[in-house]
Amino acid sequence: MPELPEVEIARRNLVRWFSGRRLVRAEADDTRIFRGAERRHFEELSGRLESLVRRGKYLLFAFEGGRGLMGHLGMTGKFVRRTEGQVEPHSRARFHLDDGHVIHFSDPRMFGRMEPAPAPLLRTLDPVGLLGRDPLADGLTAGQLAEAVGSSRQPLKVALMDQERLAGLGNIHAAEALFRAGLHPSREPGSLTPAEWKRLVQAIRATIDFGLKEQEGEEPVYLEEGRSENPFLVYGRAGGPCSQCGTPVESFTQGGRTTHFCPKCQPRSGVHASKPRAGKR
Repeated sequence: MPELPEVEIARRNLVRWFSGRRLVRAEADDTRIFRGAERRHFEELSGRLESLVRRGKYLLFAFEGGRGLMGHLGMTGKFVRRTEGQVEPHSRARFHLDDGHVIHFSDPRMFGRMEPAPAPLLRTLDPVGLLGRDPLADGLTAGQLAEAVGSSRQPLKVALMDQERLAGLGNIHAAEALFRAGLHPSREPGSLTPAEWKRLVQAIRATIDFGLKEQEGEEPVYLEEGRSENPFLVYGRAGGPCSQCGTPVESFTQGGRTTHFCPKCQPRSGVHASKPRAGKR
């Protein structure tokens, strides 16, 4: 599923594809990706892309003429580039460029979102305006992470996924960061020591860097698509051996999502955690 690294790779691809080109026609199917927005406003987009900014998991397009677009990849959305006339399965919206290429927004499950809006207002749209600090775009120190997350009464992993506290981390990269930091996902954020906050911020940077390298290229493949091997250290590895110590990886449900962790590398001692049980990814 697309999280901060995947959305950042999408942004970089789009900037490259639009560079020096003009959007001659935007078109879209009548689907739920425009929930709460007018599809006809999407089809009014044209001209050069003046800027493309990522905030958390959101993409903010600004075209000449003051027109803008907020995009969210949802669970299965991605942007792919094809030649004119080439059929792309699950294409929901399309940017036709003046060089004969078409950029498709492909989204099999249609949990993605497109919302046209005046470019100057994009950062004020809900929920963009509510997003917390972006670890890649804004930078992140141990103190800033503690300030953003430390006051939460939610379990640590759930708090890391709260987009109003920290923008961009999802189920996969939150689990990976906690594994790299050696922290149990059910720790109370307020119980972390300064050394642990420092270790966690370093782990967040490392898992984002790993994700960027893993998804680099024009055709990202999400783990949930089943067309690639699992590259992650702990996510999705319940029942298998820990990559560091060989202990069987366990999983349990947190906030409606499955959390994966190593009981030896991420000890439960001194924390209140739900009993591990199977859950949906």
